[in-house]
Amino acid sequence: MLNFIWVFCILFGILFALITREMGAVSQAVLSGGREAVNLAITMAGVVATWSGIMKIAEKGGMISTLSNRFAPVLHFLFPEIPKNSKAMQYISANFIANFLGLGWAATPAGILAMKELQKYNKKKDTASNAMCIFMIINMSSLQLVTINILAYRAQYGSANPGEIIGPGIIATLFSTIIGVFVGKLLERRCK
Repeated sequence: MLNFIWVFCILFGILFALITREMGAVSQAVLSGGREAVNLAITMAGVVATWSGIMKIAEKGGMISTLSNRFAPVLHFLFPEIPKNSKAMQYISANFIANFLGLGWAATPAGILAMKELQKYNKKKDTASNAMCIFMIINMSSLQLVTINILAYRAQYGSANPGEIIGPGIIATLFSTIIGVFVGKLLERRCK
């Protein structure tokens, strides 16, 4: 269905450009969009590679396991079927910490590794487990103390006070996380 929507939007845009005699704008958009996509891909690859390395250093240095132990009671409530000292719990902790500090891109490598580890405990390999669903809910709601990415964008585009969104950001992400976990746990119990 999504492929159909994209094809429709592209064809409609080209047809509209033909009718309004703005094909030059379409060509310009294609060229500049391609350039921006390559720049974004290179930037993201660099950030993900850097944070993957930092996460590996933190893992080897014992920082991830220490933080995982601190979060153990909360994580055990959220993921009761996952062993406490498993690699999955360590990666989940790392992902939560990165998200909490507003480092969304830094959370990605740990999130991918967490999902791989959670899949090992999944009895139905072709269906997401309860733990995987709860992890995705929390990851997407992204409880954040400081939204570093948004602060950077606001500063880049000339905001007079980039930090004014910190309070509302904390409140919004706190509520989205609590509601998401509540609904996820409710559905988890209902499906048993």
